[in-house]
Amino acid sequence: MKVQDIGRELGSIEALLQADSKEDPDHQYAVWIQQVRDQANAIEDVLDRVRLAEGSVWWGLKMRYSTEELIQEINTSLQNIQRTRERYHSMRSTSTHTGYSTYFPVRAAPLFTGDVDTVGIEEPRNQLVSWALEPRQRLEVMFVVGMAGLGKTTLVNSVYERVKQHFDCHVWITASKSKNKLDVLCTLLVEGFGCSITQRADKVAQARNLRKFLHNKRYVIVVDDLWEKNVWESIKLVLPDDGNNSRIIITTRRGDIANSCRDDDSIHIHKLQPLSWENAKQLFHTKAFSKNGGCPSGLEEISKSILHKCDGLPLGIIEIGKLLSRKAQTAYEWDKLHNSLESELRSSGGLSNMMSALSASYEDLPYHLKYCFLYLSMFPENKPVKRRRLIRLWIAEGFVREERGKTLEEVGEEYLNELIDRNMLKANEMDFDGRPKSMGVHSLMHKMILLVSHEDNFCSVCTGAEGNLTEKTRRLSIQKEGFDVPQDEPLPCVRTFFSFSTGMVNIGSNFELLMVLDMEGTPLVNFPSAITDLVLLRYLSLRNTNIRSIPWSLSKLRHLETLDLKQTLVTKVPKTVLKLKKLRHLLVYRYNMESVLPFDIVQGFKAPKRIGALKNLQKLSFVKASGQHRMSREHKMIQGLDNLTQLRKLGIVELAKEHGASLCNSIGKMRNLHSLNVTSLDKEEPLELDAMDPPRLLQRLYLKGPLQRFPRWVSSLHDLVRIRLKWSSLTEDNPIAALEDLPNLMELQLLDAYTGDQFDFNKGKFQKLKILDLERLERLKFIIMEDGTLPCLQKLIIRHCKELKQVPIGIDNLNHLNELFLCDMPEKFVAQLRKKVGELRHLLHRISYIRTFSSDKE
Repeated sequence: MKVQDIGRELGSIEALLQADSKEDPDHQYAVWIQQVRDQANAIEDVLDRVRLAEGSVWWGLKMRYSTEELIQEINTSLQNIQRTRERYHSMRSTSTHTGYSTYFPVRAAPLFTGDVDTVGIEEPRNQLVSWALEPRQRLEVMFVVGMAGLGKTTLVNSVYERVKQHFDCHVWITASKSKNKLDVLCTLLVEGFGCSITQRADKVAQARNLRKFLHNKRYVIVVDDLWEKNVWESIKLVLPDDGNNSRIIITTRRGDIANSCRDDDSIHIHKLQPLSWENAKQLFHTKAFSKNGGCPSGLEEISKSILHKCDGLPLGIIEIGKLLSRKAQTAYEWDKLHNSLESELRSSGGLSNMMSALSASYEDLPYHLKYCFLYLSMFPENKPVKRRRLIRLWIAEGFVREERGKTLEEVGEEYLNELIDRNMLKANEMDFDGRPKSMGVHSLMHKMILLVSHEDNFCSVCTGAEGNLTEKTRRLSIQKEGFDVPQDEPLPCVRTFFSFSTGMVNIGSNFELLMVLDMEGTPLVNFPSAITDLVLLRYLSLRNTNIRSIPWSLSKLRHLETLDLKQTLVTKVPKTVLKLKKLRHLLVYRYNMESVLPFDIVQGFKAPKRIGALKNLQKLSFVKASGQHRMSREHKMIQGLDNLTQLRKLGIVELAKEHGASLCNSIGKMRNLHSLNVTSLDKEEPLELDAMDPPRLLQRLYLKGPLQRFPRWVSSLHDLVRIRLKWSSLTEDNPIAALEDLPNLMELQLLDAYTGDQFDFNKGKFQKLKILDLERLERLKFIIMEDGTLPCLQKLIIRHCKELKQVPIGIDNLNHLNELFLCDMPEKFVAQLRKKVGELRHLLHRISYIRTFSSDKE
């Protein structure tokens, strides 16, 4: 077997793992799958070492004599595994194993034990009961969606028992993973409605029988634990809608199924939320202290810590509470459990039922999403991960598959959204446009993926003084202060290295196959010289370190796709960076936070004049466009940007007026640009951007600097969702009038952008605007909001508008405005709005959150 053959073998193994990714995982099968994964890893090692040898004579000689031996070993191992598989498969085909057997009894408990453990569900139960009984003269469907263990079945069972007597017929069916369309129809007919069918009856006959039975009846059907969209579609097609107020309630952790039906106004989605702290504590005390329901004072602190781990998840609270109720009520025993939750999740542990429920979601994932999800085990528990960072890491790891017509980043975003919809990931912070800014996983889910990651040799997480490192370790995450990677310990397979330690971590020669290196926040002062020898590196982040320069030898990293130097002291990159032809993200800038609103808050970097040679760039920020000779190299650099036709995000600082036309010409060729951020040379230097033919896909626009005229092309940006104009100092062109008809605009910030004395928000304008931020408009006296304007406005910020006489006229008609921030406003202005005594306070009666404050700095 040659190198080319073994490469094809790897492709075959990956296809096999994808095909078998949803097989019912008993122990023997799991062992076999792990053996196959180990050989896939071994093949990757050989292929990467061959790539490593391509640039080195010494490595080439060494590999010539070792590659054949390694390939022969792999080939022999694969043959042995295949023989084991064949023998096992014949044994398995005769077994009666049905899969997920430990999962069903736990989740079905509410069906047999009545109204128990219903703490905190009163409000959603009452909402669903009202919906079920409200006469609407049509069939309606409610999806109850949430992650495993949230109590969906408990909630819906409570609703079902309260409403079923109001319907002509009713049935509860459990779809579960082992059910297909035919199973569900049979259950509806035979078990649910008592219809008789023959064994030979096909699906059409079954559907006809079901429709006939339900004709002109008012029915309620609960489909519990739905996993497959086609199961729902088969039910939907055969159920009649005779205008009798029939109802269907579906519980599922697959929010993507529910979301795919949103275009039907008869379908509703109830997203179940975790328990509040008080309800969680009540449920926990009931389970852990069943005798009296009270927590001894000596266990209060550890109880709080355990409850924080549960994060409002009823299943976790119940299972951990029951386990603790069987232990001695001592801080020692409880602390021991708190520190060993991961071990208790194992098949032999006290929380194995919870593991079965949580892992069922993981097992249901498509193969390509499993590693994406397991990647969250690389990050400390309860540490949010930025969306863009996570996607770039997935790409560097090779988890994101190419799809025609889409960038890898776009495909990665789709992966992330599917994991969110499946209730595997949760959004910790949302952006103004509804997209998540940072991600995380539930604390108990994090324990589960740590366990799976360890068993599958996905990663090694070092949280103690000693790490669990072996020669097979492929990903390494340091999460302990003082832990240092032993330089004399061979780690030949490590592909990914993370350090979350604030102590120094050495990078040595034992990471020769490293592809991902993330040392964000470590106390680096100098660029580690060993990094430039990691020639297979695809992702390098030294963000939030104190390094001041990067070496010329960085050019050796020919596979580098992401170079993240944000919030470092680097202000220049060497021209050798132009050899990094695969570079997709070049981030070299920091924020100067010494003042509240400095003009030069963004400090960019001096780029090589031929930066346009990096044609694969997706994101470039922030490039300095100025120099000592304003018409020399910087002008050529700006002209060369027109080669960056794949660019999605561009940031430019220190732009001279005479370079504006060249920048407009270059941007005009970036037809894929989504975000543009341009800052002029200083507060007096005009931005000359009138000549731009803007990219039609532009969504975010940030212009900082004087504008002699408002750019007319901005009004044509159909997809624009955010615009920020700062220090524009427009005298005649009112930006409100120019922007009011943009159909997708959601955020508008005007900071010293207009010198007029009045803003008029006309009826029917700004249909989607959610955030309006008005700052340092020194001459503004009146804001008039006509009835019917700004129908979606949620947040209004008014800052340092010294001449403004009162809050906007018409503010009391903004039905969705719930946040008002008034900063650095005159005392007379604020006094009008004080509680009880302010003469205009009544205008703010709809607004739930109002804050007035003064900043320490101007």
